[in-house]
Amino acid sequence: MTDVNGGNVAVIVYREDDTWDTEVLPVALTEDLKGLIHALRQQPSRGGTIGLVAVGDDFFVALRVLGGEVTVFLSDLTAAVDWPLARQVLEYLDIPVPGEDDLDQVLPAGEMSIFADLGMDEMDLGALSDDLDLFPDEALASIAKRLGFGHALDRALDAALGP
Repeated sequence: MTDVNGGNVAVIVYREDDTWDTEVLPVALTEDLKGLIHALRQQPSRGGTIGLVAVGDDFFVALRVLGGEVTVFLSDLTAAVDWPLARQVLEYLDIPVPGEDDLDQVLPAGEMSIFADLGMDEMDLGALSDDLDLFPDEALASIAKRLGFGHALDRALDAALGP
């Protein structure tokens, strides 16, 4: 992915006519969970709508709206100490923000099986979250490739931001 606003990028992913399509969302949504959920609900899709957000070099968020249900995954709950979006995700999940003594370990939060029905199980998502050598945008690119919309994601970003 391309560096946007300090590495922050939000993308919506949906199925239309049996093919995946993606669009880059406004960068402001990388700090607004309610706004992200609202944007995802505005795009009808067979099998639900997916939101992917990379924030700097620190963490990523995956969301999925399927009917009235919203599932959320945060790659590192310690990011809530410094980042509004991560804090909002923990509030949404009713998980307390970690204290200073709990910042020594990267731990994911939320629905680990968010993409299980699409072919990415909890173990694979957990492994991506644990890989400290991967930048958040690289983890999202890996998710996109695994779920079958890697090329659509690349096209959307290239069209919006240039190659």
